[in-house]
Parts: sequence; structure tokens; C-alpha cells
Amino acid sequence: MPPAPHAPVPGADPVRAARAGLCRLVEPTDPTAMLLLAALGPVAALEIASGRRPIAAAEHTGLVRAGAEAGYGPRQIDLRRALDRWAGRAAELHPAADLDAAARAGAWFAVPEDPDWPEALADLGLFQPIGLWGRGERRLLPFPAARSVAVVGSRDCSGYGRQVTLELAGALAARGWTVVSGGAYGIDQAAHSAALATGTGEPPTVSVMACGIDRLYPRGNEELLRCVEAAGLLLSEAAPGCTPSRYRFLQRNRIIAALSAGTVVVEARWRSGAQNTAHHADGLSRPVGAVPGSVHAGTSAGCHRLVREGSAVLVTDAEDVLELVQPLGTATTGTAATCAARERGSVVDGLSQPDRVLLDALPLRARSRPDRLVRVAGLSPREVLGGLRRLEERGLADGTGEGWRRRR
Repeated sequence: MPPAPHAPVPGADPVRAARAGLCRLVEPTDPTAMLLLAALGPVAALEIASGRRPIAAAEHTGLVRAGAEAGYGPRQIDLRRALDRWAGRAAELHPAADLDAAARAGAWFAVPEDPDWPEALADLGLFQPIGLWGRGERRLLPFPAARSVAVVGSRDCSGYGRQVTLELAGALAARGWTVVSGGAYGIDQAAHSAALATGTGEPPTVSVMACGIDRLYPRGNEELLRCVEAAGLLLSEAAPGCTPSRYRFLQRNRIIAALSAGTVVVEARWRSGAQNTAHHADGLSRPVGAVPGSVHAGTSAGCHRLVREGSAVLVTDAEDVLELVQPLGTATTGTAATCAARERGSVVDGLSQPDRVLLDALPLRARSRPDRLVRVAGLSPREVLGGLRRLEERGLADGTGEGWRRRR
């Protein structure tokens, strides 16, 4: 029998349980909700927001004060309207069920009170995530934003944009930088694939999702996202079971920007989610780079707009990006990551970026057929078939009638 709505989670940390409940109940960019959380803490905020009890006079004074400090007037923080807005979700609020659903999916739940909470998220101020649901090794969560770059762009990218992304993200990952993106088709897909193929950092790549952590979206990228989970991190602020929607994609973009030292937009249309991420980065005083494209290409119109408006600096390769995100005099040589990159280079030296991605997609034990490798690597059938032959010639792949695998 499920627990009654709003009931405390038996045996659970009350702060963790309360934040799990708030993830389900409110939107993370709702100022009334976030001020309630900031002023009263997660336990009291959930009790009031879910309708379990009314707000006390002293608590209301604290809420108004917190709003004034954040620049919101009393009329902008209307708790009564907010309670009406939250009532529908509050009726079926079960934090224990959400925590159980995450556990069944192999996920964990991190909160700002945890010692491994990413410090960079504090730069979001009032609108830092209520909590983060994650998949992958939890020890990787406090990865340094100072060694991470967000690589984002259009879902319907061109062949040019995809190739630039593979080269740029692959070069950054090979130098030990973490590539942060959104797990979508197009530029995101190419960025994650390249980082998985060449990455030497921990984690090599991170995907910030716009849906519940118990589902891998889009479905066409499921195998790629499983590879990201195995080597890096999948993160989401949405409660388990939440479906992706336009506003959730826009909300999660602020997290991508905050977890990175800078953001690179490879391709973006005149109005796009990638531009939204760039504006979040700019608002956080994080540098933004934009890759130029043809003046006739609609997929590059947004990049040109960012450069023209002064929001972004033109970048063409990994060297330009590192110059953008690293303060003068902070570049390092001889690090463990650099040594690892050189060691890996003995295997992949001379391979094109698509062939490196294909090599990383090949299993070590079981065999995989070319049609499956097309989906896993995010390459065209022609690139896969040609790449398999080139890898075989170099002694890196072994093919039979049952499929292909990577040679040890």
C-alpha cells in the first residue's frame, strides 16, 4: 500500500526526502517556490507548498524579506496563487516513490547539503537546482567546472557542424577536459560521441537531461546515453517519470552553462535552445564561443548573431576554445591527463575523428553488426562501413559474418 500523499519518507533523511518532494512539486525557476526554499529550508518549504500546513506569520515575514533581498516586491511573491498552482501535483506527491523509482533505474539523488554537490551550481544563486538525480559513478559528481566546456548546438545540424563538433570536442576531451552537453540529436550527439572516443578526463563527458533520470531521451540516443552513463554522468533536476518538454529543455540549459568554464555554440538557428544556453553562460560571466558557418546556412545564423551582438567570441578549433576559457598563464603541461592522452594517441594516432568514434563504439567481447554501430556511434552507414575496413587494416578491429569487435 503506497504512503499517503505528502507523508514523510520512512527512515529517510528528512532534508533529502523534502527536496525530492519539491523536485516533483514545483518548477526550479518559480521564484515563489525558490524563495520559500531559500527562506525556510526544504522541510518547511515542502510542508507549506504541499498544503500540509499554513505558513506562520514569522515565516511569511522571512519570505517577504528574502524576496526583497532578491529584488522581488510583495506583489510579485503571491503565495496564495502559488499554492493553487501547486495543488494539482501536491495531491499525488510521494517522495518515497520517486526515490524508489530512481533506485530501480540505478540512479542516486544529490542535494546541495551533500559534500560532493558541484560548487559551480551556487553561481545560479536563487535558481540553483533543488536537487540532482544522477546516473553514473557518484564519485565523479564534484568534477571541476574550471576543467569543463559546454558544447551545444542545433539538433538538425549540417555535416559541417557535425564534423567541427567531432574535431573540437574530441580535441578538448583528449586533453583531459570534460565535455558537457544535453544528450540531444545533432551537435550534442556528436559532442558526447567524440568525448567518449578520446576522453582522458574524469568524467570525459556529462549529459544534462530535460526529463526524469529513469528514462533515456531521445530514444534514438539510448545506446549513446548508456555509454555516457558508463563512462561519465547523466544528470537531471526533473523528478523520475517526468517527460521532456520545451520549458524543461530551456530550464536545464542554465545547469549546462553553470557546470562549465565556458560554452561553445557550434551551430544554432536564429532562435534556438543553444542560444539560450549561451545567454545563461553570459549571464554567469562565463565566456561564450561561436563557430562561424556559411552566411547562407540557417543552422549558423544564431552563431553569427551571437558574435555580431558581442555575446560570443568567434572560435574555430580547440586552441581557440582553450584560449577563451583559460585565464592567461594557467595552461598546464605534463599533467596526468596529458600523459594519458599521449598514451592513447599511440593507438588512435592518424585516425580521423569519425573512425575514433567508431573504434570506441566497438565492443570488446560480443560482436556488433554495422547497422547497430550506426546507431551507437551516430555515424552514417557509409562512414561505418568504410571505417570498419580502415580499422581492420590497422589491426584495431576484427570482422566476421557475425559482426565486428575491437581487437585488444
